[in-house]
Amino acid sequence: MSTATLAEPRAPHRDTEPTDTASLQVIKRNGTLVGFDPAKISVAVTKAFLAVEGNEAAGSARIHDSVERVTHQVIQAISRRLKAGGKVHIEDIQDQVELALMRAEEQKVARAYVLYREDHARQRAIDEPMEAHPHLTVKKADGSIAPLDLGLMKQQVEQAATGLDGIDGESLVEGALRNLYDGIAEEEVLSALIMTARGRIEQEPDYSAVTARLLLEQLRLETATALELPLGLSLAEVYPQALSAFIHQGIRHDLLDEAMAAYDLARLGEALRPERDFQFGFLGLQTLYDRYFVNWNGDRLELPQVFFMRVAMGLALQEDDPNARAIEFYDLLSSFDYMASTPTLFNSGTQHSQLSSCYLTTVQDDLEGIYGAIRDNAMLSKWAGGLGNDWTPVRALGSHIKGTNGSSQGVVPFLKVVNDTAVAVNQGGKRKGAVCAYLESWHLDIEEFLELRKNTGDERRRTHDMNTANWVPDLLIERMREDKDWTLFSPSDVPDLHDLYGNAFRERYEHYEALAGQGRIKLFKTIPAKQLWRKMLTVLFETGHPWITFKDPCNLRSPQQHRGVVHSSNLCTEITLNTSADEIAVCNLGSINLAAHIRDGELDVKHLERTVSTAVRMLDNVVDINYYAVPQARNSNFKHRPVGLGLMGFQDALYQLNLPYTSPEAVEFADLAMEQISYFAIRASATLAGERGAYETYEGSLWHQSILPIDSIKLLKENRREGGLNLNTNSRLDWTPVRELIATNGMRNSNVMAIAPTATISNIVGVSQSIEPAYQNLFVKSNLSGEFTVVNPSLVRDLKAEGLWDNVMVNDLKYFDGSVQQIDRIPNELKARYATAFEIDPRWLVEAAARRQKWLDQAQSLNLYMAEPSGKKLDALYQLAWERGLKTTYYLRSLGATGAEKTAPVAAPQPQVCSIDEPDCEACQ
Repeated sequence: MSTATLAEPRAPHRDTEPTDTASLQVIKRNGTLVGFDPAKISVAVTKAFLAVEGNEAAGSARIHDSVERVTHQVIQAISRRLKAGGKVHIEDIQDQVELALMRAEEQKVARAYVLYREDHARQRAIDEPMEAHPHLTVKKADGSIAPLDLGLMKQQVEQAATGLDGIDGESLVEGALRNLYDGIAEEEVLSALIMTARGRIEQEPDYSAVTARLLLEQLRLETATALELPLGLSLAEVYPQALSAFIHQGIRHDLLDEAMAAYDLARLGEALRPERDFQFGFLGLQTLYDRYFVNWNGDRLELPQVFFMRVAMGLALQEDDPNARAIEFYDLLSSFDYMASTPTLFNSGTQHSQLSSCYLTTVQDDLEGIYGAIRDNAMLSKWAGGLGNDWTPVRALGSHIKGTNGSSQGVVPFLKVVNDTAVAVNQGGKRKGAVCAYLESWHLDIEEFLELRKNTGDERRRTHDMNTANWVPDLLIERMREDKDWTLFSPSDVPDLHDLYGNAFRERYEHYEALAGQGRIKLFKTIPAKQLWRKMLTVLFETGHPWITFKDPCNLRSPQQHRGVVHSSNLCTEITLNTSADEIAVCNLGSINLAAHIRDGELDVKHLERTVSTAVRMLDNVVDINYYAVPQARNSNFKHRPVGLGLMGFQDALYQLNLPYTSPEAVEFADLAMEQISYFAIRASATLAGERGAYETYEGSLWHQSILPIDSIKLLKENRREGGLNLNTNSRLDWTPVRELIATNGMRNSNVMAIAPTATISNIVGVSQSIEPAYQNLFVKSNLSGEFTVVNPSLVRDLKAEGLWDNVMVNDLKYFDGSVQQIDRIPNELKARYATAFEIDPRWLVEAAARRQKWLDQAQSLNLYMAEPSGKKLDALYQLAWERGLKTTYYLRSLGATGAEKTAPVAAPQPQVCSIDEPDCEACQ
């Protein structure tokens, strides 16, 4: 940092209270005491400003004022804390400087100050003589034996704890030493610190950050070795070099696209923000380390900010100014304001840039079509795509086959093959292949389809590794409510029924029923509609499948109904795109971190606007850059260019707003936030259309007719019986400017929004999953990276404010499976705010989802939780979802299939853990 100095400080502001620092003493790092000198704070702050603005700023009155203001804030904060005098550690003073700079919105200066502290800490570690352990030795990489450097361990912990409260560094080092032995490999010393810190997360959430920072140090050493960079560099020094070294080595090893070398790597390296590494919690960084960072022969080649820049560079390859756009995209990703989907994070910038999340197919009714669809599944799954297959066109059991004059075995035997293919083909070695099969509720095989996930019966007709979903027409719900019969057909006898919806479906279905009554259709079955509905709910409770999705809302509110039919949703039930024999629907996903857009107790609309605008551009770029494993996917994506912008961190946003999920205010916030996102997302797509042109099939779409998502509710209402739709349609914004922009430019994307589950990317960012309520306030999360203790940091913050966070509280939370409801000393207000998923009436989830759905052109992954399910409750809940116009639902969770690991010392049986965020968890099969 610069050593230029400012002129004499001005007199203090007279509108602030006087500060008495004469009696304060400062504890230096070596333990000695010195008098408190405010001038040293002023000098340090000045150096930070000059590091950002250059030495010529030394004479600036603006800089004078800023330095004086920040210095005064630091002195005030320390004086308030130690009003009667006392002792303050030098690290505490530096923490206050950081905080004051951030509060003054001097982010760049704060960054310079953080890096200044880090560099000085590292230099101290180099300059200070080694503090050797008296008994333990380590074995170095070259085989030599050396004393254990106890001072280095202490220094690593000190650096990791910078700016964090409640961290006992000395105890952490002592705990790690208990896990070491004489002659241990040198690299395992840092691992021992990581494991010790990891075990304390349940007692203090800040240990998650400590553990992440220790892992970051381990990663720095690993990447520096792999990229042949000097080991002694700080992160601030290593990052600019690491980006260039990684890009060139990645290209040399055929890992990255050669076009990545065309960037101005020096410029991009300077744009990296090393301090953003400190945003990570342990789960987030460990997830990236295990599954996302590019590696060669098992050695990671990416540091976190290099990772985000690699993703950004891959997305900006075809921009007019790729360097500027890469920096813009990087800033959005690395700030955690927005996160791209897992396939994009996996593959952006690589030689196989398969960036899309979701693929939807319709299976044709012949062997070539059936096995072609299974092959497509394998190819798409290979590159990390999630799959939704529409199997309704395939003829039913007992149907006549003209070519062989035989009878069909129906859909189920083929689904068994699909199931085994999903198991055999994993997603690029990074996560298991995943597929969901859809069947419309009038298909003659529907009753067998409902039982595919049962644990009893003929194993040849069971698919334990595949998801299933019902594609339910409105007419079935109406017949069930009216206690009427329902007729099942083979699609070979009613070939157009699957392509119809709304009133047209109703008329044609009744026509086929009349033909069956006349004996002109031989293969059919009539059952009470209520009987089929009850069976759907029963197996949903027993097996979690098939999920219930609604055909008519998906089609009647689809912007693309002029160009085809939505035959199914996708693996996670948030995508509603047309499919056909020639088109495999593709959707590119990303999610806004809603919690990052709450400021001073309200939604920061300007911040949200900037985030959405850049996010939509990034998603649109995916269409052109994407690697397409099958031609039908490319054909569809280039014609329609659909994207799916979603959100995560909804529960965390409610915490920041002090709102319980079970409140009208939370429902209103869901409405408000989604309308703002919808407004900005649609406008961003229309703006892009002005720059790049409208999508190919825009003419004739609902967009072209000035029918926005909020307007399409009317189309659904017109096709339902009286009382079949009860949905709030209020709006807060003036949509006229958006309508006018669309009329002028068109739309760049046929579809713009879809709310995905975000199970993994929310872990990376460290926020609550998607639109989900908190699962538990303290639990063990299991995923492909291992098991992680997760404690609700918002709850801990509020309990600390009440003076209630202690070891007894930790053990109480363990005993009550993360629930606060039975802990007497917790105030009722906090009990309401921190109610967990199974303590929330699921109707609140439906009500909030309904408010979001009115603004969405696609759908949302909506899990429903019910502590004590019954047929009556399930019937009421899913009928409510239908009445509120929801397009889809996702998993039904019940306490009978889930539980938390009880680690408190109580003599109680421990239920089996079923990971709620891992749909393909082996324990659930």
